[in-house]
Amino acid sequence: MTRTNTAGADDDGAPAAELFDVERHYPGGVRALDGVSFRIGRGELVGIVGPSGSGKSTLLNLLGMLDTPTGGSVRITGFDTAGLDDDGASALRARSVGFVFQQFHLAHNVAALDNVADGLLYTGAPLRRRRARARGALERVGLGDRLHHRPHELSGGQRQRVAIARAVVGDPGLVLADEPTGALDTASGTAVMELLQELNAAGATVVVITHDRELAGGLPRRIRVRDGQVESDERAGGDGGGHVQG
Repeated sequence: MTRTNTAGADDDGAPAAELFDVERHYPGGVRALDGVSFRIGRGELVGIVGPSGSGKSTLLNLLGMLDTPTGGSVRITGFDTAGLDDDGASALRARSVGFVFQQFHLAHNVAALDNVADGLLYTGAPLRRRRARARGALERVGLGDRLHHRPHELSGGQRQRVAIARAVVGDPGLVLADEPTGALDTASGTAVMELLQELNAAGATVVVITHDRELAGGLPRRIRVRDGQVESDERAGGDGGGHVQG
């Protein structure tokens, strides 16, 4: 039975995300997505790749519950997002989805420790506990010696690591990385991708949204989108599985 109007404990047996025949249309006849179906299992590392206007950003918004589909269904950790009211969607997003953005989105005059700790505000945990978890997340991404540095005191690669620590501090079921290397030089971008791969190897489900075919080519699974549809769904070794029929 589909669960609705609540965002309680996730179903650990459910995929991290499932899309069934999803459509997203906008006024003026714009069909941003047109019959998209795929499943992302727990612990996968997936690239969603395509050119500008292909539907990548729309998929990001749907997976992150920042938007709702016009047709079809989106399920995150077992919950049909269409069946959640606003409070339920906000609670599920806060607990189950971590975001990493190209431009970092860090508070400018706030130390790295509190930038990460703020990712746990929704839990209601006291500041001391939030900071303790934030310290652990920053140590996990190699920034244990930068806890009290503000964003302007960090390199671009270090700022992205802070953003990743904030995304994973609550142990979400799904980490969405939107062009995570787009604002970085090659060396820093490579280091960030290696970090995402390490987090995935430790059990995190990571989805990288990118237009960079070379970057996506290094991932174990690539979902290529064009003109609002899935063009291909490829796995390392040539297995084209992963499609879900709506």
